[in-house]
Amino acid sequence: MAISEAVLLVLEAAATGHGGEAYVLDMGEPIKIVDLAREMIKLSGYEPDVDIPIVFVGLRAGEKLFEEILGAEEGSEPTGHVKIFRVKDTHLKDQKMFRTAIEKLIELSVKDCSRDEIIGCLRKIVPSYKPNDAPISILR
Repeated sequence: MAISEAVLLVLEAAATGHGGEAYVLDMGEPIKIVDLAREMIKLSGYEPDVDIPIVFVGLRAGEKLFEEILGAEEGSEPTGHVKIFRVKDTHLKDQKMFRTAIEKLIELSVKDCSRDEIIGCLRKIVPSYKPNDAPISILR
């Protein structure tokens, strides 16, 4: 997303929002990271795989191959702008419920708790959350 697109999204959300809505930008067709890397190398005046090698290191803990903007249980509806959509997620519309869930997550992060407790709390906030088997590390 370009800076101008991010600014447009924020301004549109501020102008049309009533509080608590989430907005997404139609990002167009997905592109491969390797194609982006090759183009950036060329734009810098170098030759990919000659001047600058592209190294594939595989997925690291927490990384994924595809980024999903909206989960399967969510949908979107058009706004006044052709490329900006309002998320139709009714989960956690209640601000108090959302704050309570976040406060519980913060509480769990500062005390010695189990992985299952943290995952349970995260699932209340993001029902579509699917943890991998990597250990959860909490920044303290």
